[in-house]
This record gives sequence, structure tokens and C-alpha cells, in this order.
Amino acid sequence: MAQSLQISAVTADPALFDLPWNLPLDQWPDDVILALPRGISRHVVRFVKLSDRVLAIKEIAAYAATREYALLKELASLDAPSVAPVAVVLGRATDSGEQLDAALLTQHLQFSLPYRALFSYRLRPDMATRLLDALALLIVRMHLLGFYWGDVSLSNTLFRRDAKEFSAYLVDAETGALHEELTEGQRAYDVDLARTNVIGELMDLEAGEMLEDDLDPIAVGDFLVERYEQLWRALTEEETISADARWRLQDRINRLNDLGFDVAEMSMSSSPDGTTLHIRPQVVDAGHHSRRLFRLTGLDVQENQARRLLNDLDTYRIHSHQEDVDEDFVAHDWLIHVFEPAVRSVPRELRGKLELPQVYHEILEHRWFMSQRDSRYVSLDEAVRSYIDTVLTHRRDESELILADTLQLPAVDDVPMG
Repeated sequence: MAQSLQISAVTADPALFDLPWNLPLDQWPDDVILALPRGISRHVVRFVKLSDRVLAIKEIAAYAATREYALLKELASLDAPSVAPVAVVLGRATDSGEQLDAALLTQHLQFSLPYRALFSYRLRPDMATRLLDALALLIVRMHLLGFYWGDVSLSNTLFRRDAKEFSAYLVDAETGALHEELTEGQRAYDVDLARTNVIGELMDLEAGEMLEDDLDPIAVGDFLVERYEQLWRALTEEETISADARWRLQDRINRLNDLGFDVAEMSMSSSPDGTTLHIRPQVVDAGHHSRRLFRLTGLDVQENQARRLLNDLDTYRIHSHQEDVDEDFVAHDWLIHVFEPAVRSVPRELRGKLELPQVYHEILEHRWFMSQRDSRYVSLDEAVRSYIDTVLTHRRDESELILADTLQLPAVDDVPMG
């Protein structure tokens, strides 16, 4: 008896039924598929545009698809840095009745790039370090949520520009599991596997002459482990301070904020002689600066972008002599008279190049460069015009990198989800 097609979706979209589910994914016609930048995956994955959204579709066994779909929904409810689930499709079959694997659909993370696309430009060592920093922070954040990844790798991660840094997002949760809290052994295994996978992926790039000569894959893998351990200690380590040095409490909070984390509460206990306090921060989700900016302006941006925009807001407050004015009013003034006019100056045809908060960050960088070069004050309006003409016009479009050939990527049939 033929099994009927079953589609479970986060939100109803009748257009899902219009896709050719009766064909194996690798046989879908070119007029349906989008040629986004490709990486390496053990499953067939394709990208489609549906109802003004770009979706990634992964062909996988029914049990695994259903499990990963449910896990991604749980991660979404925890506000985890991962791709958003869209639907799972079961009961697929060809017109002749041959059973096909299920399909898992996720929403493509706009302005994100797989690591192979980034390394296609022979990424500089300092940029590679930033990628590894982003991956280390992603692993830490997932571990704090109690998520055991089970297959940490660059291939299973997407990267978005975040001011001068990168933000990393989990793409593939197939081998993952959520727990109340991870054991030391689970964390250690995840990190060791991350090191092994990253070294292997970089060696593959090295063989394809896509890696700078002074980038040692083994040293990079060791750096990832070292960075993870530093971050984990900074976020979870218990600390003992003397009663007359309680300023270190605020110092600890500031350091956590600089890493992009908030502290929900401090667990303190006095020693018998009353001279020491034992402090264990209970860390909640990342996003200290992005939440503050969103509260003040309604702008929903990456953490480092938020930090840069808040710095500009603080500078504006001083230069406009509004130090004594309520911060909410100053933020509204800055948004209306500074940020919005600058990003509105970007021609409509160029707005797919980068996210607008990233554009504003780069305008500020460009303004600083012009001031240093010319040894003079450069107005924001002048910097905007120069940036559009000399920088943004020549940038590749990162909203949807459709033309993979432009990136000179190696031809790989199977791609990771994104």
C-alpha cells in the first residue's frame, strides 16, 4: 500500500506541496534549485527559493529527519545560535512507487557563508583565527545549553560577519542531543572531535591550495581547544575573592559582558571568618550588547555590531552635549538623525551586499580610515558617499550568494545545510 506524503511544518505554507517530492533530491530540475556556495556533507542537500524564502533541503532517513526536526525546534525555543527548522517531509515516493528518504527543511541563514566560501579567497591567518574564535564560542554556548553536538566541524557551521569578527551558527544537529547538563566527558569528547575534524578540513583545503602557507592545520586545531578552554573557564569558573576586594565582582561581570554574556545571578557564600566570598556566575545566554541596543533602538543585530553601534551612540551623546539626557531619548535621536539617514543613503540595488548594520559599521571604519589618511575631520555624510562609491559598489552580494562560480569554489555535489 502506497504511503501518502506527510508534511509537518513550523508555519503553514501551501507552496511546500509544489516541490517535486516524487524525485530524488539530486535529480531536482535546475529551475527549482539555487546554486549557493557548497561545502562537504554526507547527505544530499539542495537550496530552493520558496515563498520569498531560501530554504535548505536535506535528504535523510525518516527517523533521523524527524528527530533532527524536533531537536532544532527545541534549540530554537532556547534561542540557540542554530538554523531555524521549517518542515519535515515523510512518505516520499517516486511515480513508480519506489520509496525515497525523508526531507528536512531549514531556513537559509541570510548573509551567512560556509567556511569553504571564506577560504576560497585564501583567508589570512588573522581571519582564520577569528573564524576559530567564533567556532569556539559557538561550542561553549551550545554546551552551556546542555547540547552535546557529537559532530562539531567547520562543515556543520555557518559564519556571518559581525563587525570585525564572525558569528558562528550550528547547521547540522543530526548527531546532537539535549541534556540538563553535560558531563566533563561529553564536553571533552565534543571538543576533541572538533579538533580532529577541523584539522582534517584544513588539510583538505591545504591539498587544494586554498590555505595560506603559514597556516598549520594541527596548530589551528590546538588553538581551537585552547580557546574553548579559556572561554569555558571565563564563563563557569568559581572564584574566591577577599571581602575588601569586592570590586573584582564587577570586574568579573564586565569581563563576561565583553564576551557577550550576561550574568543571571551570583551564588555567594561567606567563609567562617567572614573574610572571603565564593563566587560562581550562573551564566545565561549571550547577547548583552545586542539586547541593550534592541531595547534602546529596536535594531536586532549581531553582538559585535551592537557593541560598535553602541560606541557610536555614546560618542554621539557626548558630541551633542546630551550627557544628562535620558539614554532612551538620546538613542531615539541617534537612530532618527544618524543611523537611518546613513543606511538610507545606500542605493536600493546595493542593499543586498551586506546587512545594513554591517554596512554602518564599515562606514564608521571607512570614516576613521579617511580621517587618518587625510589628517582631517571627515563628516559622516562624506564618509557615506565615499564608502558607497569606493567600497560597497565592489563588494560581492552576501544576502544570497547565488553564483557559486564567482567564488571559484571546487565542484562538490553534496553540500551542508544552511
